[in-house]
Amino acid sequence: MAYIWPIGGGKGGSGKSFLTCTLGRLLAGFGKKTLLIDLDLGAANLHTFLNVPYPTRNLSDFIRKKCSSLEDIILATPTPNLFLISGANDTLDIANLPYEKKMKTMRSIAKLQYDCIFLDLGAGTSFNTLDFFLISQNGIFIATPEPTSIENIYRLIRSIYFRRIRQYFTAAAFKELEDQAEQDFGSEAYNKPECIMQTVQRLYPETGAKLENDFNSYKFKFILNQLRKQDDAGLGPQMCRLIERHLGLKIEFVGNVAYDEHVHDAICRRISFLDRYPYTRAACDLRRLGGQITDSAGEHLMFDID
Repeated sequence: MAYIWPIGGGKGGSGKSFLTCTLGRLLAGFGKKTLLIDLDLGAANLHTFLNVPYPTRNLSDFIRKKCSSLEDIILATPTPNLFLISGANDTLDIANLPYEKKMKTMRSIAKLQYDCIFLDLGAGTSFNTLDFFLISQNGIFIATPEPTSIENIYRLIRSIYFRRIRQYFTAAAFKELEDQAEQDFGSEAYNKPECIMQTVQRLYPETGAKLENDFNSYKFKFILNQLRKQDDAGLGPQMCRLIERHLGLKIEFVGNVAYDEHVHDAICRRISFLDRYPYTRAACDLRRLGGQITDSAGEHLMFDID
């Protein structure tokens, strides 16, 4: 079973795709057979980061049944041990993936035989993004030190929390849950995860216990990217404490990645930032993060996908 790392960001420009490719290169270099899957549906571009020629096979070929398995669309990259499923040249409607096709894709991802799989997810809180994030109990959130990015990553994490609760109920039952929470805790309670969870635990204690176990099992990590000298280096741990206090989710802060203008140059040249600028502060930060991810890869944690 593969060790799956969804990577999510609340807004575009946080460095999600750059981080995905960099971590993929690092783990491949550590001898891990690694696969990157571009699930930024409708805006896929991982092939450009990896200097892979414009793909002739992509995720749409699998979704539209032009090929029978995900293995048929996997592409080699210039980096040994590193492979890609591209979303480039996808059909226009792929951003609105039907539920049945999404579930088929998730089941197929879970069966792939790789040491590590990184999922580069779209920005925001669409159901596609939330459901692909919840394919695994592991996950990486990435944000930049701007207030807009911090606000959006908090919304993303809260939405994932709500989405997991919602998966246990029918639409009608969840609406009753929201109404009951509003009666018990006042207006706007339906928008507060702690109120919904208390209502679940009171009305459906068995389901509440399962959800609590789910949330305790999460191995989520948080990375603050593009940190400049004038930024608060303690912002990441503060954010994790805030999330735990208000959402009850424990998220591990694994470090800052320094801002480096050379990242732009490496992306434009379609080369590895770590190879071209190996002694920069950002490169050192990224190698440290890659080592932590590799150390974590001894556990294989994934939700059952029904």
